[in-house]
Amino acid sequence: MPIDPTKRIGNWDQKYNLERVNAILVEKRPKMLEHVNSVMVSLASMEQQVKQVCDGSGVSTIQYPFYLCFGREMWSLIRKDISGESAAKEAAVLVTKWTGRGLTQAVLQAIRTDVFNVSAPVAP
Repeated sequence: MPIDPTKRIGNWDQKYNLERVNAILVEKRPKMLEHVNSVMVSLASMEQQVKQVCDGSGVSTIQYPFYLCFGREMWSLIRKDISGESAAKEAAVLVTKWTGRGLTQAVLQAIRTDVFNVSAPVAP
């Protein structure tokens, strides 16, 4: 049985009560700011390392954003505590994905190894 539209509108209105939303955000902001501060330092460091690998590999600066996207996806894996052979397999999938989009496999593998310390997966 469908929900009454009046009830849906009431739920939406209650959920998006700006005074309530503001009170929640004011309460959460210090913890959110602390988290952002810690994450941004790590993210900026990773991006600098990816750029250094790109510099050393002769990558054109116009392609940096794509390699940085690969780096962010790898960074996300590491932040999720994926490691070992699982990380190696996931990294291989990402390398294949970005190679398919026109990036150089050797550079992607160098980023994987040099920046994230993830080796190639063991062949079956």
